[in-house]
Amino acid sequence: MSKDIHSEALDRLFDAVMSLTSREECYDFFEDVCTMNELSAMSQRLAVASMLKDKHTYSDITAVTGASTATIGRVSRTLNYGNDGYDLVLGRLKESSKS
Repeated sequence: MSKDIHSEALDRLFDAVMSLTSREECYDFFEDVCTMNELSAMSQRLAVASMLKDKHTYSDITAVTGASTATIGRVSRTLNYGNDGYDLVLGRLKESSKS
């Protein structure tokens, strides 16, 4: 499933994201870079991934997140066949919530 998406432009974008040091800086940057629909879609996908990892049903996920079954299926495929990015981030979020 992985495509080679590496480019100088994406490296620069990721470097910019990694330079942010607070949630407020993230809000400011992402509000400038993304539309509200794009931000909503990304946050929804993360919520879907978290719920799928916790073994929720598609109907529960739709009820809580408003995600379509197509979106849930796409996130599920990524969890199963992707680059483990969701696993990495969700694991770190879980660890940081324990401290």
